[in-house]
Amino acid sequence: MGTFCSVIKFENLQELKRLCHWGPIIALGVIAICSTMAMIDSVLWYWPLHTTGGSVNFIMLINWTVMILYNYFNAMFVGPGFVPLRWKPEISQDTMYLQYCKVCQAYKAPRSHHCRKCNRCVMKMDHHCPWINNCCGYQNHASFTLFLLLAPLGCIHAAFIFVMTMYTQLYNRLSFGWNTVKIDMSAARRDPLPIVPFGLAAFATTLFALGLALGTTIAVGMLFFIQMKIILRNKTSIESWIEEKIEQLKQKADKRVRSVRYKVIEDYSGACCPLNKGIKTFFTSPCTEEPRIRLQKGEFILATRGLRYWLYGDKILDDSFIEGVSRIRGWFPRKCVEKCPCDAETDQAPEGEKKNR
Repeated sequence: MGTFCSVIKFENLQELKRLCHWGPIIALGVIAICSTMAMIDSVLWYWPLHTTGGSVNFIMLINWTVMILYNYFNAMFVGPGFVPLRWKPEISQDTMYLQYCKVCQAYKAPRSHHCRKCNRCVMKMDHHCPWINNCCGYQNHASFTLFLLLAPLGCIHAAFIFVMTMYTQLYNRLSFGWNTVKIDMSAARRDPLPIVPFGLAAFATTLFALGLALGTTIAVGMLFFIQMKIILRNKTSIESWIEEKIEQLKQKADKRVRSVRYKVIEDYSGACCPLNKGIKTFFTSPCTEEPRIRLQKGEFILATRGLRYWLYGDKILDDSFIEGVSRIRGWFPRKCVEKCPCDAETDQAPEGEKKNR
């Protein structure tokens, strides 16, 4: 009993609830269908066990299934490794370099992030995977990556068996006419008949399993490629996302520095293609889902980018606006505005306007 308990590394039986989720149900269903059909097709119709090649093929199929399930359950139940609740570093001075999680009431270890699904801080968190209904992090990243590698390889082997089974079983049942191709599923083969005949139901099931195997190979193979890029760069998905977000914020800040202040000299209704602003403005309206903004004479606009006859920018709001309206931005005709003569002096907006923007 002690040996059995030492093999199972679940923290408690509550971890079994992770199986009651659409992700594990679909993943285990695909594994079960592809593995079972590959073994049945191989033994009954393609490569019988009484041959040396058939025995080796059958052992390989079992090997793929065992390794895939082992790494899958390992990634699911071992878990990513959570930061202990109410954790804090041994040296109190290190707390100044760490973030504090109010939910876990603990300091976040380096490269750890709080997962809203698991409601815990995860060590070296990469992402929350719905297919294992758990986070991918420090402790289970290796098992998760091996699962992503083995699943496409096993599906490629199964797909080969499905294709060869249908080919060998249908080869002598095809009859070609001038304009038609017929399949006689009741026709006997020249070889000795198998114990279970390859009928229409077996053909449909094999074809369905082939579709699952090919789809899994493509989808999971792409995920494996993404994970390999992450591993080689030594950056988790969240860290890559944070870097991209920082770069976007820098670009937005640079745009605001380079922005030009305009004063509205003509009213604009916010129409997509205004007829009263000229033919060129009408036909060169930006083809984008970004909104247009309504302008009134005397307002000020901070333009960040533009086209020949259109500009895009933020409306400079006054203190009289509602506090909930933080920014009003969009496209407007260049004809409706003119550059402020003292733009260099007005680049630094008043403190109240910065707060509203």
